[in-house]
Amino acid sequence: MPKYRIIVDISDRQLYLLDGDVVVRAFPVGIGKMLTRTPTGEFTIINKQANPGGPFGAFWMGLSKPSYGIHGTNDPSSIGRAVSHGCIRMFNQDVLELSTLVPVGTRVTIRP
Repeated sequence: MPKYRIIVDISDRQLYLLDGDVVVRAFPVGIGKMLTRTPTGEFTIINKQANPGGPFGAFWMGLSKPSYGIHGTNDPSSIGRAVSHGCIRMFNQDVLELSTLVPVGTRVTIRP
């Protein structure tokens, strides 16, 4: 059984899914804009919700930092850009794939 963890690299706007120390998938992401930067540090996925509505696209995975999460988007053109209020945005098909692979409790490292 794989032991997944997530690394979000803000500088290259990528989310990496690792099994141990091996990157098994990489996804492009949108990040927080200058005034509402994506927080860096160590977090955990604490909840998951399909079809949360509004700008959160097809899926929401809440982080242990309140009000922040990894989610889909209703604006695919925002992926790869610094436009969010601090959350990690993914293409809907990518966040759906990721959500099937990582359980609640998965470690998320966000680095500058």
